Amino acid sequence: MNEALLRSLTPSVLGILVRRGADFAAAEDALQDALVEAVRVWPADLPRDPKGWLVTVAWRRFLDATRADAARRRREDRIDEEPVPGPAPAVDDTLQLYFLCAHPSLTPSSAVALTLRAVGGLTTRQIARAYLVPEATMAQRISRAKRTVSGVRFDQPGDVATVLRVLYLVFNEGYLGDVDLAAEAIRLTRQLAAAIDHPEVAGLLALMLLHHARRATRTAPDGSLVPLAEQDRSRWDTESIAEGVEILQAALVRDRLGEFQAQAAIAALHADAPAAEETDWVQIVEWYDELARLTDSPVVRLNRAVAVGEADGPRAGLAALVALDDSLPRHAAVAAYLYERDGDLATAARLYAEAAQKAPNLAERDHLTRQAARLNARRCR
Repeated sequence: MNEALLRSLTPSVLGILVRRGADFAAAEDALQDALVEAVRVWPADLPRDPKGWLVTVAWRRFLDATRADAARRRREDRIDEEPVPGPAPAVDDTLQLYFLCAHPSLTPSSAVALTLRAVGGLTTRQIARAYLVPEATMAQRISRAKRTVSGVRFDQPGDVATVLRVLYLVFNEGYLGDVDLAAEAIRLTRQLAAAIDHPEVAGLLALMLLHHARRATRTAPDGSLVPLAEQDRSRWDTESIAEGVEILQAALVRDRLGEFQAQAAIAALHADAPAAEETDWVQIVEWYDELARLTDSPVVRLNRAVAVGEADGPRAGLAALVALDDSLPRHAAVAAYLYERDGDLATAARLYAEAAQKAPNLAERDHLTRQAARLNARRCR
């Protein structure tokens, strides 16, 4: 069974169902039924037009469910006659579905979960594992999100700012998770940049390209994380870096600075350094100051503390941590790094172990656990 084929067809088929009158939740349920049927039938009899087959079967499932539900009988007059099976229109509705899933009435986490499920084709179990929550909890979150957007028409989607946020978060899931969604997020952001002349859209595209350029060096052959300072920079994708920098520069000259442009500027400074020790940390601190002004985010200030520690020494970085809540995600990991650089191995080892217990994914948890073990071994010598 070609799972990649099914996944590639899912957004377009879902968009067709919604345009024909199915509300989002019902369309998604009908499509899931059709996908199950495809898994059963296709290995023995692959249709000539897989997309048209999915549209026909899903639409039948939608009609059957609608007619069986007494509460929905009032909407039957609006339902078109079942279409004659045939080639489906070659329309990519993925970006429109992102706008629908990114409706402002949803929280960012719910919007991302719904997008990963309905558009990305991930299972509820995969999404729950990515968020380190029970599958039942994630199922409830996705169900609530589907109910929320069920009454939203396909031509009344969310706003650009919300879509950018969801694209960014989906890119991060694809970058760090088991299922590769990063390239798809870049493709859709390119589409958005071509359709909307907005410097923040360009800033997000530049940020994605600059991060994606380092992807091949982020993990070792055994799957363990490789910190930025230890990555083999000769393996970075220089074409993506050059494109990202060019897009960023064009956005910055418009003097409409936003958070994605500021983040991209920081990523560009990392990409520009031939070696880790040649990184322009002073300028990175300045960009973090801009980013903090734009977002007033404690997470940004946490990352700024790392940059301060590199620019002005670990004690300056630790001083920058004092004003921040130690319950912030990755606070313990940042503190551990700065204490290690300052020579306090006992405190650093304890904080690495504490950070491992709070890690948002298994790869990061294993990395932090190894850091704690490394320092404890050094102390015992």
